[in-house]
Amino acid sequence: MDINNLIPDIGYYNYRGSTPDWKIEESVINFIDVSYIVGGNAVYRIDDEEIILSAGDLLCIPKGRKRSAGGTPEIYAANFQLTGLNGAEAVMPLPLLSHIGHHPDILALYKELNGEWLRREPGYIMKARAYFMLILHRYFELVIYNNDSVRADPRVKTAIRFMTDRFAEPLTVRAAAEAVGLTPVYFGALFKQATGSTFRQALISIRLNHAENLLRFGERNVNETARECGFSDLFYFSRVYKQIKGVPPSQARRQRRED
Repeated sequence: MDINNLIPDIGYYNYRGSTPDWKIEESVINFIDVSYIVGGNAVYRIDDEEIILSAGDLLCIPKGRKRSAGGTPEIYAANFQLTGLNGAEAVMPLPLLSHIGHHPDILALYKELNGEWLRREPGYIMKARAYFMLILHRYFELVIYNNDSVRADPRVKTAIRFMTDRFAEPLTVRAAAEAVGLTPVYFGALFKQATGSTFRQALISIRLNHAENLLRFGERNVNETARECGFSDLFYFSRVYKQIKGVPPSQARRQRRED
């Protein structure tokens, strides 16, 4: 599933502090329930399975499951429908239970969502959905991709911004390393460990993504696109574009004209 195409429609959102009488009566839910436990404990029963939750646990209950719960949790909960860009119903690509731990950035997003939901100013549904999509993106990062971008080394983040700002220039590992105060060898190892790609691979990916935008919207011909994206060799650009994007750049531009 392409998570870029997922659109949540929030029907219910709530932050609940720990109280001794909290419970959810048994029912079959007609929505997706995503709940982040930030304190206390809870016992959920999903169909015939009992699940004990504590701080740092993330629960994602699919639509159509039987649910009941009790305990003393501090919890952020959202009930929502999920569709794709084509309007068809979609399934959340998360397991029933994940332990993601404590993440202050996620709590900050929930607090922004909570404020929009409670104030209900004009356009609040759009803003609440935007915050919730950022929250879901963080869950996907942590659970699906096993990548915590927020806790990435700040020097790597700075280097990536350096690359995205200056990708058209003849950048080198040495230039990026100097920009963050590291030796080229140490920087290269740190970058690969943090991103899974070498500096050169990441730079080529950024350049090709920009090239794809230019070609798709017909703003430049192939030769102009190559130069503007930092490729001095047109034949190399064409070869690597086809290798990564699946079609030669000339075909990408031709498809745009034919659309």
